[in-house]
Amino acid sequence: MLFYTLMKPVAQLALRIFFHRLEVRHRERLQLPGPLLIAANHPNTLMDPLVVAIHRRDPVAFLAKSTFFQNPVLRRIMTSGNSIPIYRRQDVDANSTVTPAELARRNEAAFSRSYDYLDQGGTVMIFPEGTSISERRLRPLKTGAARIALGAEARHNFQLGLHILPVGINYFDPTRFRSDVLVNIAPPIVVANYAAAYQQDPEAAADALTEEIRLRLERRLVITRDAAEDRLVQQVEDTFTNHLIADDEETLYDNFQLSRTLLEAVAFFEKHDPDQLQQVRSQLTTYLLHLDRLRLTDAALEPSSKEGRLARALRTLLKLTLGAPVWLYGLINNYIPYILPSLVAKRATNDVAFVAPIMLVVGMLTFPLSYAAQTVLVQHLTHDWRWTTLYTLSLPFAGFYALSYWNSLEARVRRLRAWHLFRQQRPVAENLFQQRAAILRLLDEARTAYLKATSDVISR
Repeated sequence: MLFYTLMKPVAQLALRIFFHRLEVRHRERLQLPGPLLIAANHPNTLMDPLVVAIHRRDPVAFLAKSTFFQNPVLRRIMTSGNSIPIYRRQDVDANSTVTPAELARRNEAAFSRSYDYLDQGGTVMIFPEGTSISERRLRPLKTGAARIALGAEARHNFQLGLHILPVGINYFDPTRFRSDVLVNIAPPIVVANYAAAYQQDPEAAADALTEEIRLRLERRLVITRDAAEDRLVQQVEDTFTNHLIADDEETLYDNFQLSRTLLEAVAFFEKHDPDQLQQVRSQLTTYLLHLDRLRLTDAALEPSSKEGRLARALRTLLKLTLGAPVWLYGLINNYIPYILPSLVAKRATNDVAFVAPIMLVVGMLTFPLSYAAQTVLVQHLTHDWRWTTLYTLSLPFAGFYALSYWNSLEARVRRLRAWHLFRQQRPVAENLFQQRAAILRLLDEARTAYLKATSDVISR
């Protein structure tokens, strides 16, 4: 417990740095008094428990697959971090002498530890899918979460007061540093409501409770049916989000709702107007291929008002010119600890689901160690604690500024490239603008048709 208490603020800081935006919807539900069983989807391995647990004041115990406990170092970390091993048949080596009965015995022991946490009013987190897959899917749920919840309540004649809190975790780019994640929390399930069903048939009650967990998770996740559908929706989101979301202050929940609406619209047009859907898919694919070949993005073609264009360009040029020394300072002082995590992750695994956790853990080491070494060096050179303190404090701020400056510079370079294309190869540029306008027109027509059709259904 001491390790958990000490590491929680470190993990909070690391995740705040790693993610650009970490938005929690219905945050107050995470502070529900225990006993509490948190049931979440599992798209990003070790990141998933962290992005949820850092937002709950009470300590959280985690049910994790037994393979994480096979390495002595990792076992020590997992055990110190309140993790309980769950033994799955697929994780047992083919030559192992472990029998099904032994697996069952070990899992009963894990269930017993979970009961102990819940009996004391604690919090346990479980991933009912039983595996981590880096896709926008919800795999069939195992009944373990329901069986633990019902078993814990049955020990107290359904007077324990246990709740299950389904939590949907939506990553917008799970392997990229400074990406976004939406933690979407469902209303809690009162386990005591299943007392009569459990007394009549425990297995049927577990199935019914698992189905309720599934339904509440599905409503709070972006779920695609296959890779083709996922690719189409992500292409529309990445390219035309600003056009499709009218809010001045766009939130991650706005993006979540857009994704859900787009998926519903795709299913609608597959059934009612597949030709129009195919037209959107074909034109969008062609347009994105042309942009990629010209090293442009759709944002670079976004029209801007002529009024104040020169003043805006001069202001941007002044910002980039004056900011260049600060960018260079931030780059020199932060490049090595910044680039090492991604290099280590690429060498360590081919599994997309493990890239982000590895980057996070390595970054938690490289940045403090690098900053400490640089601080010692500056103190050795200056022998002045005041300069050393100022230098140390400047490091993270300069790092963030360098990242922001580079993104702004890339956007400006792409806009200049688009301007140069318009000046030097006007027919090519005009063709791009025509493709863009045609796709936007198709999207607007599709949105109008979809909203009319769905509103007609609702009004009936």
